[in-house]
Amino acid sequence: QVQLVESGGGLVQPGGSLRLSCVASGIVFRTYAMGWYRQAPGKQRELVAAITGGGTTTYTDSVKGRFTISRDNAKKLVYLQMNSLKPEDTAVYYCNAARGEFNYWGQGTQVTVSS
Repeated sequence: QVQLVESGGGLVQPGGSLRLSCVASGIVFRTYAMGWYRQAPGKQRELVAAITGGGTTTYTDSVKGRFTISRDNAKKLVYLQMNSLKPEDTAVYYCNAARGEFNYWGQGTQVTVSS
């Protein structure tokens, strides 16, 4: 049974920081690319950041320089450090594990950026 469980979401003021975590079980974690996606109300789900098993990262343009994705293969964890948060970062953030035809999602964690 594959499970991805996110944590770390919440309410934060503009300019603040949050760190999201996602712990995986049921997969050979180091062989999967891990990603963080987000979905705001009325919008499509979008890729925020991704990291390969070897540590190569990619980011959507709107978060470059503010967000950092990292992973701990021994602990089967992937993180998203979010700094300088903006109201437009408000969304449900989802953890994703992908390898070939296999694609798994977490349940999501709400991030709200508001004063």
